[in-house]
Amino acid sequence: MSLKSNDQLIRVENLRVVLSTEEGNLSIIEDISFEIKKSEIFALVGESGCGKSITAVSLTRLLPFNQASYPSGIVTFEETDLLSCSMEDLRKIRGREVAYIFQEPFSSLNPLQKIGDQLIEGYLHHKMGDKVSAIAKAETLLKRVGITDAKQRLDQFPNQFSGGMLQRVSIAMALMCDPKLLIADEPTSAIDVTIQLQLIELLLELKKEIQMSILFISHDIGLVSHLADRIGVMYAGKLVEIGTTTEVIDSPKHPYAKALIEAYPTKEKLGKRLQIIEGIVPNPKDYPRGCHFYDRCKERAEICKESEPIFKKLSDTHTIQCFVAG
Repeated sequence: MSLKSNDQLIRVENLRVVLSTEEGNLSIIEDISFEIKKSEIFALVGESGCGKSITAVSLTRLLPFNQASYPSGIVTFEETDLLSCSMEDLRKIRGREVAYIFQEPFSSLNPLQKIGDQLIEGYLHHKMGDKVSAIAKAETLLKRVGITDAKQRLDQFPNQFSGGMLQRVSIAMALMCDPKLLIADEPTSAIDVTIQLQLIELLLELKKEIQMSILFISHDIGLVSHLADRIGVMYAGKLVEIGTTTEVIDSPKHPYAKALIEAYPTKEKLGKRLQIIEGIVPNPKDYPRGCHFYDRCKERAEICKESEPIFKKLSDTHTIQCFVAG
């Protein structure tokens, strides 16, 4: 599926990712395509194990090079294909043009290095300014993500912070270089609701201030519905539905998207029995031959068992991959 847009920042076309494991080569991401426009928030939603995080790190080839391969696909960031460019060019883009907030803050912080030194490292490496301006920006960002006594905190080590505070530090670190694309993988999962709201407001402010685009990964349909411009629903390594937030939330078409939204608790469902999606997301080695959602789908047809679902364009902005829906 070819995607073209004059105002796009990144375009992913027919991406496939294969991991080499003890069980053999597993195709964990299969033929996914999407684009993110400038100053747009695009969300990937789905259950754990659907491939959202793998997709995110694949965009800049952060998976272990001796385990991951990309048999097909193009990831075009502005004019650069990130899957085929040199590692030198990729290092110039990572952290500066494309920054990550990971779900687990400990993975992006060095326990033996002061918080301040870690915050300014990327800023200085990419020659964004001198050390004085770096420290000033780090202090400002710590305040903006809700950390008090920011100046003193710069001289502390990660073990002096709670898990929620470390997540806020990792968010500040990702924003140090004013990236064009921020990839946020469950960035609010370890943070209380009050700070969640503060951070969401910060992301929306930065989207406007520096025209930043955001790839926001979450299982929280409610959160995404208030944040994203467009939503992609992932299931078992495939993008099964893409549309504007209104289209996907208010009028989902794919059986999996419908099931996700029906299972989400809302005020209207208070006191009522919530719908559940029976079964679990299959392991990549056990993906069904046809539609990956076949075993759990209430609307399945015989063709779904053996054949790859087709793409259906429901409107200029709304696409599904399904035989029975639409």
